[in-house]
Amino acid sequence: MPADSVLQIKVTLVDIRPPIWRRLQVPADLTLDRLHLVIQTAMGWENCHMHLFQTPTGDCGRRDSELGHRDERKVPLHAVAPAVGDRIGYTYDFGDDWVHHIEVEKTLPRAPGTAYPHCLTGRRACPPEDCGGPWGYANFLEAITDLGHEEDDELLEWVGGTFDPSHFDLEDTNKRLTVR
Repeated sequence: MPADSVLQIKVTLVDIRPPIWRRLQVPADLTLDRLHLVIQTAMGWENCHMHLFQTPTGDCGRRDSELGHRDERKVPLHAVAPAVGDRIGYTYDFGDDWVHHIEVEKTLPRAPGTAYPHCLTGRRACPPEDCGGPWGYANFLEAITDLGHEEDDELLEWVGGTFDPSHFDLEDTNKRLTVR
């Protein structure tokens, strides 16, 4: 794979309906520790929990020989998912267990004048941190949409007063990726 290649990937949050996902273009030589930061930014997470990549060559994260984790700082994306159709997993927050599927959709040359990483599109807002994983998120959504629910005011206050699960702002996402 040429050093100047770009991988177009789709990052999809598992066990959420309707789906929450982002389509990104990233340098193929982006290391997994950097990919973690890109996913955090693109999805809207706050990077306040542990994470792990599940790859065909083993788990990668913060190096931990006891658990068998390879050092994510030394593993480029193209080494674990070089071809169209390749998939790896990414788990964020081992308490809530936010599992993401990352699938390579295309291999492209770098486009002159294009900054990478770059988000092409996406759907829906990222769940709030610490809401309890996919099942807690479903309960959260049910509570904030039921004005008679005993926790609706408390939960809305917890997330800053408002939460629109259908919202995704491509321009804002790319601005945040640029300053990352």
